[in-house]
Amino acid sequence: MTLPEVNEMYSTDDRCRQLLERLRWPEGVMCPRCKDTRVSRLKDYARYECVGCEYQFTVTSGTIFHDSHLPLPIWFLATLLLCEAKKGMSAHQLKRTIWGLNKGSYKTAWYLCHRIRKAMAQVDRPILNGTVEMDETYVGGVKRGRQWMDRRDHKECVIGIRQRNGDLRFFHAEDAKSGTLARYIQENISQDVDVIVTDDLRAYPKAVGDLKHETVNHSAGEYVRFGTDIHTNSIESAFSLLKRGIIGTWHKVSAKHLQAYLDEMTFRFDRRKRSDLFLDTLRHMVTADPLTFEELTAA
Repeated sequence: MTLPEVNEMYSTDDRCRQLLERLRWPEGVMCPRCKDTRVSRLKDYARYECVGCEYQFTVTSGTIFHDSHLPLPIWFLATLLLCEAKKGMSAHQLKRTIWGLNKGSYKTAWYLCHRIRKAMAQVDRPILNGTVEMDETYVGGVKRGRQWMDRRDHKECVIGIRQRNGDLRFFHAEDAKSGTLARYIQENISQDVDVIVTDDLRAYPKAVGDLKHETVNHSAGEYVRFGTDIHTNSIESAFSLLKRGIIGTWHKVSAKHLQAYLDEMTFRFDRRKRSDLFLDTLRHMVTADPLTFEELTAA
């Protein structure tokens, strides 16, 4: 889906609602409260009433779109821009692209972006198998002074897991100790995995346990074991894309919202070759739970 196509096909609220109805209720309109299929359309085209519980609703009720004053064509444009930007799009850039310099507000654009990210986070994540690479990296600003030399405890730890030629997982972790790594392995990697490939961090052998484990010795300058396919280049390339997003697009990411940006990056990465990326994103947006501004900004 291209920007001109979205502008032409979904230029009105009615057209947008027709698409959302097909995505949310592919087998027919259903009451979101009692799941009854006996519904009637009210005089207002966009509103329905359930015959069973008399609940009045629209296609956006109880979704990411709920209680939004933005026109649906604006939502569609923002969704396309976020899901098609390889390294992400900042709220400032979204504001300038959609509203220009003197219209709209940064807060509106920022809240809009985070609601789309919330939908991207609520997806099914199959267990990884085959050859799986795992690594850790640290993101965040640099603190000056002798006391911070050779220390990483002022940065945020990100654990990356990627199935070779497959899906990606990013996690904002409290640390890279063996117990933390073991938890992510148990939750995301099959017990029948062919092999887990990591670097030579000393926490990995204990974290991997009885699963087959291979390492590359980065400390000795080894990045691909000679004559084999033992390397962590796939997960490191994903880390490179993430850091280009943080440095070149978002510029500043708070620790509180870091996982939301990681979820956006993995959602887009796992679907980068799909022709229905835009429609798939909208499908998740009409099935995900709503996100209020108070919830987003809570301490």
